[in-house]
Amino acid sequence: MRALVIAVVLTAALGASGAAAAGPTDTPGFTKAFSCSACHGRAGASRADAVPVLAGMPAWYFKKAIADYAAGRRPSPEMEPFSKMVGTLSVDEIAAYFAAQPRESSPVGVDRAAVAGGRAASTQCATCHGEDGRGDQAKGSPPLAGQPPGYLLNQMKLFKAEKRSPGDENLTKMKTLMRSIDDTTLAALAAYYSSLGR
Repeated sequence: MRALVIAVVLTAALGASGAAAAGPTDTPGFTKAFSCSACHGRAGASRADAVPVLAGMPAWYFKKAIADYAAGRRPSPEMEPFSKMVGTLSVDEIAAYFAAQPRESSPVGVDRAAVAGGRAASTQCATCHGEDGRGDQAKGSPPLAGQPPGYLLNQMKLFKAEKRSPGDENLTKMKTLMRSIDDTTLAALAAYYSSLGR
C-alpha cells in the first residue's frame, strides 16, 4: 500500500513539474513560427522601425498577407520565399500563434507634434480602419494601431506609388486617397497610428 501511495505521489509531482516547466516554446505554433522571429522579433513583437508587429495580429489578416506575398500580389523579394514556407508549414497554425500573442505596440518613438497632425488628418482613414485604428475585417482593413511608424509610412508610400498590391481594384479608392496626401502628412499619419494603443 505504501509503495502505491509513493508511486501516485511521484506521478503527480512529475506531472505538476512538467506543467510548471511549460514556457513560450511549448505554445502551439511556436516551432513553426520561430523563423519569423529573426525579423519580426520574439513572438512577433518587432522592435524595428521598418518591420511590422505580428503579435496580436488578427489571423484573417495574417493569412491574407501571406497569401498575397506568396502569389506575388504584394511584391516583396524578402517576404515571398518566407510566405511560401509559412504556407507549407501551416498558415492556419502560424496565424493562430501570432493572433494569440499579447499585443505589443512598437517601442519606436514618435514626435508629439506629428501625432497631433496625424490625428487631425486621420478622418478619412477612420472610415475603414476605425477611430481607434483597430481595423475592420468586414471591410478588409487591417489594424494600424501600434505598428512602427517607419513601416506604416513605407506602406503608405508604396500604395501611393502603386507598388503595393498593384492592380488590386479593392484598393483603388485608398490609393487615390494616398496620392492626394503629401509625404509630410503621411509621416504624421504614421506617427499618429503608431501612437495608438501605447
